[in-house]
Amino acid sequence: MSSVTIVGSQWGDEGKGKIVDWLASQADVVVRFQGGHNAGHTLVIDGKSYKLSLLPSGVVRQKISIIGNGVVVDPQALLNEIAKFKDQNIEITPDILKVAENCPLILPSHVALDQAREKARGEHKIGTTGRGIGPAYEDKVARRAIRLCDLTEPETLDWRLDELLAHHNALLVSLGEKTFSKDEILSYLNTIAVKVLPFMAPVSELMASYIKNNKFVLFEGAQAIMLDVDHGTYPFVTSSNTVPAQTGIGSGTGPRTGGYILGIAKAYTTRVGAGPFPTELFDETGKYLGEKGYEFGTVTGRPRRCGWFDAVLVRRAVQVGGLDGLALMKLDVLDGLKEVKICVGYQLDGQNIERFPYTLEAQKRLKPIYETMLGWNEKTSGIRSKKELPAAARNYIERIEALIGVKVAVISTSPEREDTILSENFLPN
Repeated sequence: MSSVTIVGSQWGDEGKGKIVDWLASQADVVVRFQGGHNAGHTLVIDGKSYKLSLLPSGVVRQKISIIGNGVVVDPQALLNEIAKFKDQNIEITPDILKVAENCPLILPSHVALDQAREKARGEHKIGTTGRGIGPAYEDKVARRAIRLCDLTEPETLDWRLDELLAHHNALLVSLGEKTFSKDEILSYLNTIAVKVLPFMAPVSELMASYIKNNKFVLFEGAQAIMLDVDHGTYPFVTSSNTVPAQTGIGSGTGPRTGGYILGIAKAYTTRVGAGPFPTELFDETGKYLGEKGYEFGTVTGRPRRCGWFDAVLVRRAVQVGGLDGLALMKLDVLDGLKEVKICVGYQLDGQNIERFPYTLEAQKRLKPIYETMLGWNEKTSGIRSKKELPAAARNYIERIEALIGVKVAVISTSPEREDTILSENFLPN
């Protein structure tokens, strides 16, 4: 293997942590290339759980772990997460963790602004975690962001904070919220700089060296393709590009370094927060999936909305993400259901369509068209061979493959790493 990219293929929370850890155990380098501390992975190793939000999953196994320039970094959140892992007897040093010099920083004013705007939206809330991610990305694009490297230049930091706070405070005043003084932010940054700057590194140069020397690089995506700011269910999306094409931009490498692209999807569908969800279930089956799958957000703890597998959405993820294969997670959650359903299209105003529209009101009016298949009473939990799966479960997987246009390369039958079925189609190189 030279490199593998892992991305969510639904709305996040697909179980990426298990697959990421499995690959991280073999990788030389693990890279985060977008997002912030607004999403998380849970790794289960030898029965012990590790929850990560901002740190790459490689830190748990003491692999070189990169936070690329495409990530927005809350320095205090980063230090808190490092301290949490120290409490779990995992020491994260600058030899292990390297943060790109040109990462934009999330400041306290970003967090205040994010929460104030979400509050002001009223019934039109988009479900932000309120951690400052969106405002930080806005400042990056508007060229007023404070970057990690700016902490080494007091003269640069001084005038850039003037520009940043002029914008933030004007918005906060308009929303009736407390403003921030320059001295307040400067004091915060001066206190924290000495702790975070040791992790700063020339990431693009390091990545070039790793790739030149054929290191196995794992690119670890956060959130999912249907939360991509361009291709997701806008405006109920995250503020970054989550598609695999972002790997090169967000880590300072070329466009062909992502290697084998593995999408992750649950055997059903979940979503946290607001936004369209055509296959959402409000009945006992939806409750069953939520309880059996223990569907609560890693970062927020919010209950996840549950529904049937939507092949139309995952097919879009395959197309815009250029996926080479799919990992199908939590197959065992469907055990015991008399029937299982797959969304194969929608009805929109009486017309059958086979694509997910981009317009918001049209998305709200979608009615799923289901294909119903036999369920299985046999237990799949812990099975590690495809031929041992119930025939109905194999049929379900094969039908998904036909509908989305790529093979299911990996099948997960429990949270444990060993309970994984590898297909011959999963051949990273």
